[in-house]
Order: sequence, then structure tokens, then C-alpha cells
Amino acid sequence: MADVQELSSRIDGKPIEGGRTVELRNPADLDDLVARVSLGDADTFVRAAEAARAAQAAWAAVPAPIRGVAIGDLGRIIANNKEALARLVTREIGKPYTEALGEVQEVIDTCVFFASEGRRLYGQTVPSEMPDKQLFTFREPVGTMAVITAGNFPIAVPSWYLVPALVAGNAAVWKPAEYAPAIAEAFVRCIEAAGIPAGVVQLVVTDGQETAAGLERALEAGLLQKVGFTGSSTVGRDIAALCGRHLVTPTLELGGKNPLVVMPDADLDLAVEGALFSGFGTAGQRCTSLGVAIVHESVHDDFLRRFTAAVEGAPVGDPFQSVLYGPMISQKFADGFENWLEHIQPHHRTSGSQALGRITADNPREGFVGDPARGIFEHPVIVDGVTADDALYQNETFGPIVPVASFDDFDEAIALANGHGYGLSSAIYTRDPKSAFRFREQVSAGMVSVNNSTSGAEAHLPFGGNGKSGNGARQSGIWMLDQVTRWQSLNWDYSGKLQKAQMDVAEIEADLHFTI
Repeated sequence: MADVQELSSRIDGKPIEGGRTVELRNPADLDDLVARVSLGDADTFVRAAEAARAAQAAWAAVPAPIRGVAIGDLGRIIANNKEALARLVTREIGKPYTEALGEVQEVIDTCVFFASEGRRLYGQTVPSEMPDKQLFTFREPVGTMAVITAGNFPIAVPSWYLVPALVAGNAAVWKPAEYAPAIAEAFVRCIEAAGIPAGVVQLVVTDGQETAAGLERALEAGLLQKVGFTGSSTVGRDIAALCGRHLVTPTLELGGKNPLVVMPDADLDLAVEGALFSGFGTAGQRCTSLGVAIVHESVHDDFLRRFTAAVEGAPVGDPFQSVLYGPMISQKFADGFENWLEHIQPHHRTSGSQALGRITADNPREGFVGDPARGIFEHPVIVDGVTADDALYQNETFGPIVPVASFDDFDEAIALANGHGYGLSSAIYTRDPKSAFRFREQVSAGMVSVNNSTSGAEAHLPFGGNGKSGNGARQSGIWMLDQVTRWQSLNWDYSGKLQKAQMDVAEIEADLHFTI
């Protein structure tokens, strides 16, 4: 049994005791107590914002290339501890170890990318319409940023915010999911070990209600100039409204109901492989999980037969073994998922498992890896016959369930792909370039895959969604720099006289005998 960690918020690198203490257990082995966590409150959040604000100016004064060196060092520290960090992710939230390794690798990739951006925070030299005058632009840090993240990707997604924010010269108050504080503290310790001053990233461990109260107070006090949030669309709306009252632009990465369209000419085995990983990897607890498979009626039955066989044969269970997925992250998510099972209608056809709901000795799954009684495991289910009127089509279900709908023509497929109002990720399986390009043009999603899954992102490609899935902000790659910097323009007139742009141009034109 691993040691039990005693965790709390960290302000200026020092643990800050909170009020209420909660115990966090390994969702794959509830006998394994991972941590005792002292939860902070709204005051803790405000104190952290004040401390970050105080640290930001000195960090911004460090030359950007040197900040980039620190991020490079952070990447090396993460790489040297990759296996230990991945094991902690698996133990804390139940993500299969192979996926956890991939998540930690994404942090490393993000650091590698942004380390070099410390030497590429370019401005521009812009030609002036006036003589003896130069125009310039500069990227400036936004200031102090609140970062509020979900726990299904407890280290990768925070790195998408924190790493570019740090390169750009910002300070941050990070509120991780309260059910994933151990990997959060480990990440912050890695940041400090890389030479980044402790006050530049403040860690606040608390619940959603106290976070909302603290965020509102920090915004009212002018302590925050940016808010980044990854989580549900419902909470995202509330954060957007709060930020709007204070003229602060949030970066919102919200839920998804990600379509996977299977055309008549699709490679069905490949489509099944993509649907299996998209729909059931991480037990369907990704924002990019497959939300609805939209299958042409001519291949529907064949696809469903192959998909059912793949799901029925997939190993489920102990996340440290070779499994498709492990437990639900917590009992809260298991309860939410089981509520969606109640929306399966008599006209729907279920497959993929002989049972529904919690996997137990009385409700077993054949071939389960390990002991289901030890953790929070749910049966996978495919629900066929779903239409646009069904709740299972309209809502993010966040669990191991894949609704399947049929279509007759391409326009119907597009209507089903967009009709729920989400717009995060999407996929189409086809051999026809015309279908692929038409899908890209008409789908509302911010991310499109052709013959690949709805899940999966590379560290240098923009990540984000539209509609219920976000406010158009993009993370990862150079696009994130627009979220963590502000443009400043400079006009420098060395003519020795007042030159009035737009107004004096006519005189210059006349002197040159030239008109536009």
C-alpha cells in the first residue's frame, strides 16, 4: 500500500491548512487511501490571487528566453519522473496506466514546444504612412490568471494553460479538481523545481462553491486579468457571465457531444477501432469522447455487429493492467452516468454487455480484469436506434455509453452531427475526399478527424470548440499565446514636429504628385 499524502492549498510554496478535511480513495481500489485533503475556502482563493498578483511583475521582468529555459527544465523534470507521475494519475483517478503515460507525455511535449516560444514572442515592425516615424507591436502578459481545471486530464490540460502563461510572463492561481489534488501538488512541485519562483503559481484546493465565491471576490478586487476554465458547459456559462461583468475575457474549454460519422465507403474495421477508443477509452470520461455514432443505413447493421463484438471482447478492470478502461473517476461520476442509463427507451436496442450499471459479483462482466468489488466500475453499453429527440443524443453523458443513430443522406448526417449544439471534436470515416472536405466545411466542431478517433490531440495543434463546447478560444500551440498575451502598439515619431496620421497624408501626396 502506498503512503497516504497529506495535502492542502499552497500559497507562495507553503502549505496552507484549510477547514474541512476529506479523504480521497483510489477509484479502482477503494481500500487504497490516496490522500487526506484539507480544503481551502473563498478566502484561500483570494489570498492566492493577491500573492500571485504580487509575484507577477518580477516574473514578467525575467527575459522571455530565460523564462523559456525554465519551461525547458520543467519538461526535463517531468520526463525524468514520467512513470511516477503516470502511476499517480492512475492511482488517483483510475485512468489506465498506458493512457496516463500518454497524458504525462503531452505535458512534456507542451514544455518542449513552449520552451522555444520564449525566443519567439515576436512583435512586428509596421510601416508608417508618415515619414520619420516607426510603428511597432509587442506581446505583453495579461497579468494574473485564474486556471480552473477538471480532473479527467489532471496534468495534461493544466499544462495547456500554465506552461504558455508562464512563458508569456503571467502568474497563475490554479484550482484543480478537488478529486485530483495529489497530481496537482506534484506538478506544482515540479514547476518550483524548475526554478520558477514559488509565488508565480499558487495552488488552491477547494470545492466548486468556494471557488465560485473566491473567483467573484478576486475579480471584484481587480486581482485577475484572465480566467481559464475546463469543465462542464453549465459551469462555463456561469463563469462567462461573471467574467463579462468585469470585462475579463475567459478561455473556456467545455463539454462535447462528439459525432463520428460512418459513410457507406468506410473501412468498417478501422471505424470500429476508432469508435471503441473514442467511446470507451477513459470510461468515456473525456470531453472528446464519442458522443454519437452516426452510421449510414447501408452499413449500419454490419458496423453495429462488429462494434458490439469489439466492445464485448474488450477487457475492462484494473487500470494497471492492459484494459480498455478502468473505473469511473469517482462515485459522483458513476451516479451521473447511471442517471443517463434511465434514459434508455423501449425502442432502443442495447448491446456491448449482458448487463447495465455497476459491475459487481451479482451483476458481472465476463472477462473482467481484477476484482470489481474493490472499485467503481460500470458496464459498457451501446444504445442503437437513437434519434435527435432523445436525451441520449442531446446531452453529454460522460461515461461508457455510445448512442448510435442512422442516416440516409449526407445532409441528414450533418444535421445529426450539429443538432445537439455542441461543437468540440468530430470524426468521419470515408475513402472519398469529397465527403471528407464537405464534412469539414459543414460540421460545427472546432476539431475534425478523418479516419481517426474523436479523441486525441497533439501539443502544437489548436484545441477547442464552439457552441456549447466553448467560446471560440483555442489552446495548444501558438494559438494559446493569444489567450495569455495582449497586443501593445507603439508609434515613435522622430520628425521633430507633430505629424497627424490620416490628416496630413494629403499634403504628402500633393508633394509627391501622387494620389490614391
